[in-house]
This record gives sequence, C-alpha cells and structure tokens, in this order.
Amino acid sequence: MELTAGRTVVPAREGRAVRVPAGRRVRVVDLEGGQVGDLFAFAADDPRERLSAMHTRSVTSRLFPAVGEAFVTDRRRPILALAGDGSPGSHDMLIAACDPARYAALGVPEHRSCARNLDEALAELGLDVTATPQPVNLFMRIPVEEQGRLRWLPAESRPGDSITFEAVMDCVVAVSACPQDQVGINGGEPTSLAIDVL
Repeated sequence: MELTAGRTVVPAREGRAVRVPAGRRVRVVDLEGGQVGDLFAFAADDPRERLSAMHTRSVTSRLFPAVGEAFVTDRRRPILALAGDGSPGSHDMLIAACDPARYAALGVPEHRSCARNLDEALAELGLDVTATPQPVNLFMRIPVEEQGRLRWLPAESRPGDSITFEAVMDCVVAVSACPQDQVGINGGEPTSLAIDVL
C-alpha cells in the first residue's frame, strides 16, 4: 500500500504498512478498545535499518520513551519521535512479536501471527525482511514486578484511544492488529486498528 496520507484500517488479526515522509505524523488508533498493535518501522531507503527497542532503551534509559523522545534504529539514528499519547499510556518494548513457533507451542500451529502479518504487509510494498524485529507493542500492558517477573494483562485502551509519532526520517511504518487470543492481552477477540498519516 503506497499510501502517504489518510487512514488505513488494519483489520483484526492482519497487518498493514504505509510510507511516511520525514516530518509527517502517523497516529495508531484503537478503534474498538482493548486491542494490542505491534508497530515496526524501517528506513525507507534501506529497510535493513529498523526501529530497535533495545537501542531505544539504551538511549532513553526507559522501558518506553516519554513524549518528545525518539525511538532509534539499530544504527542509533532517530526514526520516530513520540509526539503524543491519547491512551492510558501502557505500551511495551520487551515482548517479541508472536510468530508461528509461539502458536505451535500453544497447540494452534495454523494461527495468524504478527510476524506473518509484518511479512505480508511489507510484501504489499515490495519489501521483505530476513527476520522479525522486536516490535513496539502499542497498548500492551506488561508490568514488571519487583522481582523482575512480567505480568500479561489485558490492554486497557478505550475505543478511539491513540498514540502519535512523528517521522524523523523517511520511513515505512507497519502495524499488526495482534491476533493473540491464547493469552489474555487483547481482553477478548482481536479487533481492528487504524493508521492515520497526518
């Protein structure tokens, strides 16, 4: 999808990707509430360079950037800046994207996954990646307890809640409406998201 402005609906359990020029904003909207979205971003001129959660954590010294801070790539260059958060503010950069191996281990090997959704969304733009990068898990609640244990809680985003990024470089942004229904992060059946390029 070569869209550079307007709304792209990401149907439940699927993924979509859009091109976002530097300086433009991109907003991810939870249309019905309680839905996790896996966000990925790649440099437009070289998709081997991608948003890196671990590099971002090392730059910001946070588990998730604050408004005004940047997400950086695996080459430590800013790719997206967090421009605004109109949600309860729970997001995650620790948990890997769900993939076929995850669902095979849960006994549902034919289940859709965020890794597959990413591949399909990028293929629509004529792109591919050799490995699924760590996503930015929007609206996902994974609190870290005192002893370092992680808890998997349902997303608390409400219908219409959103998070907005500004592209620091020309990039491709992909979002998967996470199909996870084996662990209660979505709080029920997965639902749709929207990507608004502003």
